[in-house]
Amino acid sequence: METKKREKAITLLQKNVTELDSLKENTDMRPTLARLITSIITLVAPIFVASHALGQQDEITFHKDIEPILQRSCQNCHRTGGAGPMPLITYEQVAPFAGLIEYKTGLRDRAGAMPPWYMEKNIGIQDYKDDPSLSDEELAAISAWARSGTPKGDVADAPQALTFDDSTKWKAGEPDLIVVMNDVTKLAGTPDWWGEIDYMPIGLEEDRYVKSVEVVEVNDVDTSAAAGTVGGRYIFHHMIWGTAQLDENGERQGFSIPWPVHEVGRNADIFDEDAGRLLKAGTAIVSDSVHLHSNGRDTTGHMEVGFRFHPKGYEPKYKPSFIGLGNGVDISITGNQKDQELHAYTVLQEHTKVVTFEPHLHAPGERMCLEAIWGYTIETLSCVGYDHNWVRGYPYAENAAPILPKGTILHIVGYMNNTESNPNVPDSRNWQGSGNRSVTNMFIDLGIRVELTDEQFMEAMEERRQVLNLGPNDHVIGCPLCLAPLVAPVAEQRELDGGEVAAN
Repeated sequence: METKKREKAITLLQKNVTELDSLKENTDMRPTLARLITSIITLVAPIFVASHALGQQDEITFHKDIEPILQRSCQNCHRTGGAGPMPLITYEQVAPFAGLIEYKTGLRDRAGAMPPWYMEKNIGIQDYKDDPSLSDEELAAISAWARSGTPKGDVADAPQALTFDDSTKWKAGEPDLIVVMNDVTKLAGTPDWWGEIDYMPIGLEEDRYVKSVEVVEVNDVDTSAAAGTVGGRYIFHHMIWGTAQLDENGERQGFSIPWPVHEVGRNADIFDEDAGRLLKAGTAIVSDSVHLHSNGRDTTGHMEVGFRFHPKGYEPKYKPSFIGLGNGVDISITGNQKDQELHAYTVLQEHTKVVTFEPHLHAPGERMCLEAIWGYTIETLSCVGYDHNWVRGYPYAENAAPILPKGTILHIVGYMNNTESNPNVPDSRNWQGSGNRSVTNMFIDLGIRVELTDEQFMEAMEERRQVLNLGPNDHVIGCPLCLAPLVAPVAEQRELDGGEVAAN
C-alpha cells in the first residue's frame, strides 16, 4: 500500500517537473511556477521521510516480535489440549492464521475479540490486574506482519518455549480446601435444565477467611475430541451458589451466604487483600440456580469449589459490601433496534472501595459502563464491551480501585443491540424481556465492593495521594475527594449556656 502511494507521488512529481521546465522561461507564469515548486516540495518530502523510515525500521518477524505476544496472551488456551480452536505455538501453526489473528485482535473490545478482554481503552480507569490485552504497538506489529508475508525471522530471536501443566486446573493457585460436588449426567440432545443440585458439606471445623475462590467443572469429555468449542467441553452453563447452615434434614437454617456466581469462561475471584470473605465451619455449599445444557454427547460431570485461605489469625480490615446494582424487573428490548439503553442506580450508604467491575448481560448486550455520581461530578469509571461467551470480572489495580464517599450514586448503563448485526440474537424480530435464559435478559453489575469506615476512607485517600504523588492540579478517576483538603472529623460540643458549637 505504501509503495503504491510513493509510486503515484513520483509520477505526479515527474509531471510537475516537466511542466516546470516548460514555464521557467516565461516570466508571466511566475505565480504558477511558485505553486508548482510548492507542490513539488510537498510531494518530495513525504517520499524521502517514508524512505528513510523504511530504511531504519527492522523487519517484523514471527520469532522476534509475534511469538512473545502469543506466549503472553494466547498460548494458554491456543495449544494442544487447550480451549482454543487451533494451537498457536509454532510458526507453521500460526502463519496460516495470520489474517484471522489480525482480524480478531483488531476487534479490540468488541464481541469476538481475542484475547477475551473487553475493557475500552479510551475512557475511564485503565489499570487492571491480570490484563492480557494488546497494546496499540502490538496490534500494529501483528497487522504489519500479517500483511508483509508473515516473515519467520531468525530462530535465535525466539523466546524460550513455554511449558504447560494440564494437571493444574486451578488458575488462582492450589486451593487449601476443595469441595467436590456430586456427579450429574446430561444426555446428548436433551433440552436445557434449570434447578438445584445436591448440597455438599464443606468439612471445615473452624471458621477461616478466604482470599480467593474458584469453581471448575470436571467431566468425562475427551478434550482432544472437543477441541474448537468451549460449549462442547462442558455441561454446566452457570451455578448460583452460597454456603448455609443445615439442619438434620438438610434444610437451610436462616439465609445462605452468597458467593460469586460460576459461569463458563469466568476467571477466579480474588478478594481484596484486606477484605477476606468468611467461610464458616459446619456449613455446606448449596445451589440456588444451576443451568445444565447438552454438549452433543452423553456427559457426566461435577463442580469442584476451591478455596484459598488467609493464614490463621487473619482479621479483615474491611467489610464486604452486598449492595445490589442492576435491573431485572422492567427490561424491555424492542425488536430490530440497536443502541437501546438500560439504566440502574444505587446509592452508597457507606464509603466504598470498588474491587472489581463485572458486567452481566445476555444475548443482545454489547457493552456496559459504570459511572460514579458525586455532587455535580459524573465520572465514567469503566466501559466494557460484552461478549456473552466470555463472562468475566475486571479487577482494578490496587492504586486504581475507585474510593467513593458515602452518598455516591453508582450508575450502570447497558447498551443493547437486538438486530441481525448481533450474531448472538437468534431472531431479532422478537421483543425481549427479563429472564434466566440467554435469549432473555439480565442487567447486573456482579462486581466486588468493600465498605470503609470514616477513618479507613481518610487513610485510603491519603495513601492514594502518597503513592501516586498527587499534586493540587492532578485528577484521579474514581476518587472524587482524593484532592480535597481533608481533615479528620472535628469533635463538637454544644455549650450549655448558648447552644453555640465549640470545636475541641
